[in-house]
Amino acid sequence: MLQVFHDMGAVLVIGANAIVEVSHLRTMPRLNWALSRVKVEPVTEQAAKAAAELLKGAGLHGHKYAIDATVAEVALRQPKPVAILTSDSDDMTKLCGNKVRIVPL
Repeated sequence: MLQVFHDMGAVLVIGANAIVEVSHLRTMPRLNWALSRVKVEPVTEQAAKAAAELLKGAGLHGHKYAIDATVAEVALRQPKPVAILTSDSDDMTKLCGNKVRIVPL
């Protein structure tokens, strides 16, 4: 999938805290390989506050949806067009509305 997006000229971007969500001892070598091929965006204080506003606007709670909110915030600040590949399409739709394309996995 990474090669397909590269061939399309797409830039793959993730928020830095998503690394924590997908980290597992057995996946670290593959994760490190994948991370070398994507742009990792920092989650700054400003980004965290913007993600909190997305949660508030969607009526969601940070405890359960914190990572989703930061993923949405990273996506919303990227140059358009933007698509999110996600297994949480309902949550991402609540957080992003129609500002990005949601692609369910």
